[in-house]
Amino acid sequence: MATSETVHTLDKDGKHITTVGFQRFGFDSEVSLEALRSLYLRAHYVKTSTSTSSLKNLDGEDDTNDYLSKSIFHPDTGSISYTTLSRFPPVKLLPVSQRKRILVTGGAGFVGSHLVDRLMLLGHEVTVLDNFFTGSKTTVSHWVGHPNFEMVRHDVVEPFMIECDQIYHLACPASPPHYQYNAVKTIKTSFMGTLNMLGLAKRTKARFLITSTSEVYGDPEVHPQPEDYWGHVNPIGPRACYDEGKRVAETLTYGFHRQDGVDVRVVRIFNTYGPRMNPFDGRVVSNFIVQALKGEDMTVYGDGKQTRSFQYIHDLIDGMIALMNSDETRPVNIGNGDEFTIGEFAELVREIVEKVRKEDGEEPRKVNIVYKPIPTDDPQKRRPDTTRAKEVLDWQPRWTVRMGLEEMVRYYKSKMSEGSL
Repeated sequence: MATSETVHTLDKDGKHITTVGFQRFGFDSEVSLEALRSLYLRAHYVKTSTSTSSLKNLDGEDDTNDYLSKSIFHPDTGSISYTTLSRFPPVKLLPVSQRKRILVTGGAGFVGSHLVDRLMLLGHEVTVLDNFFTGSKTTVSHWVGHPNFEMVRHDVVEPFMIECDQIYHLACPASPPHYQYNAVKTIKTSFMGTLNMLGLAKRTKARFLITSTSEVYGDPEVHPQPEDYWGHVNPIGPRACYDEGKRVAETLTYGFHRQDGVDVRVVRIFNTYGPRMNPFDGRVVSNFIVQALKGEDMTVYGDGKQTRSFQYIHDLIDGMIALMNSDETRPVNIGNGDEFTIGEFAELVREIVEKVRKEDGEEPRKVNIVYKPIPTDDPQKRRPDTTRAKEVLDWQPRWTVRMGLEEMVRYYKSKMSEGSL
């Protein structure tokens, strides 16, 4: 199977990507892509054969050079034996004056775990707050025990006290099946959770960044959507608990900003995909990839003509860190302007899965694309106007959809090979 070292990635300009992040606004967010990939792209577990006396990683190398867990999957019994890490990935050694104390709520989720990886590799002190409703300890377990890392099981609906310099507030279910599962809890998390974290930012004078969403634009009548568009949202529909929850969270954020002088940042995230995305959360990218890898029919809801734009996780983290450390207090869209119909996207995923299978010496299986009724209030178009991000953050996406999808396919394949998917 291809590993992090053998996957070569070209950006939109055809240049080889070796690092992510950049030095901007007095904050260095640049790390090696290979170091990041080593935390998610290869399988986490060691497959056992007949003996466990000599542990090898999936590449057949001795495990002393492997920074990931040495847990062993036993396919005959479907069980796993866990061990603690013997060594952590190297992190930058920062002087105390440059090392920030950073709180990440929802840090065990998909986006949060990638942000935590980046901040840890950069040498900062990171505290993760998560109630594990949709997040998982396994996404950040490779940092547990590190002197710069702390993980706390806590629901942001309840107050929390800590000393910190920056707060990244990500806590909230983000996929429709999860946020519709308990609509009252979702809107309560958006309002009470944001209220508590803004109160903490006010007390500690920490800079506060909230991850808002493109859903604040609803089913937009303006295309693409700029930040000054007020949206077209159904306030009583099945998606309203999330859409209106995030809208009121933004209102609350700017209330604290104007009334109490809290230093705030608002990022509106458009469709994002990447490794560690929950394969069963009902989102289109993970649905398509898992179905194609399993040889099942790929399900498109509606006629497949509705459009979406997809950005890769590393581009999003670049944008979030740049915004946090900039002086921009207005909302900023972070997303990829490359637009696909869902039907086109399904065909692209099918093609990439076949390509990866061939490269790994497997016989690709041709899967079919089937169409089913579209869910209520599903937006027909969604694409960001990222002019503000380009102008004030000097940010724009580097990853092509194709390159990001290929890496995500490899991630899900490795999870299948280790028995955890």
